[in-house]
Amino acid sequence: MKVLEYTGVVWKESDGYVSKCPELGVASCGDTFEEAVFNLKEAVDLYLENAEELGLMEDIEESLTSKEKYTAHLEVTVQ
Repeated sequence: MKVLEYTGVVWKESDGYVSKCPELGVASCGDTFEEAVFNLKEAVDLYLENAEELGLMEDIEESLTSKEKYTAHLEVTVQ
């Protein structure tokens, strides 16, 4: 059995929280931080279940098994 690891990015918006897994492009949301994280986990689980059924795990496995992951907070000024 393999351990798959993914990143969960969560940010606050006016109506709640948005959560996203950048490795898979899966997103969800919730009224609270905890709910957004829970819903993201559920969405990723469904995504992976579907990917397994479609034979796509080989295509995404590297991004979920890599131990070298980085995040950065970047800023841009717009007019």
